Amino acid sequence: MTTCILVRHGEPRYDEVLERGYFGQGYDLGKLTDRGVSQAEQRALDPLLIGAEIIVSSPYTRALQTAAIISRITNIPLSVENDLHEWMPDTTFKFELDASHAFDEYLSHRGIRNSKTLYHWESYDHLRKRVLKALEPYKHYQKIIVVCHGIVMSTLTRFDDVIEHCGVREVTL
Repeated sequence: MTTCILVRHGEPRYDEVLERGYFGQGYDLGKLTDRGVSQAEQRALDPLLIGAEIIVSSPYTRALQTAAIISRITNIPLSVENDLHEWMPDTTFKFELDASHAFDEYLSHRGIRNSKTLYHWESYDHLRKRVLKALEPYKHYQKIIVVCHGIVMSTLTRFDDVIEHCGVREVTL
């Protein structure tokens, strides 16, 4: 069994991406605020992280920056897994509808798509399978740190788990 320390990324900022008119996945280039950097530095000192053999990170800027800070301070090697990326509000990547409402629909349907869902969001079940598959190559480790996103973490805890920036959860894989 692998002990998995889940860490949500630090507080992000999106002013630069908004200034550039990025939308859709371009929004995921937002980096950490100064507070987010401090949160990551503090999390790196958490005794819960002691003994971890590797840090596995989402490729999105806010998570990867958080993971890099933790890696620098703890001297734990860092690996990036594409499939630990953020939940997808539009799996078609067309963004024909205002995807800002997709999350509300996702919540109201508890992550289960049906014939009445208007938006093309990623289901909870699909997200969970994606996350578990991404972590499969790391199951030979005794203890890993996974830096990703709150909604991604919730697939390993519970659907309605609200995780603060740089919040931590411990699970067994």
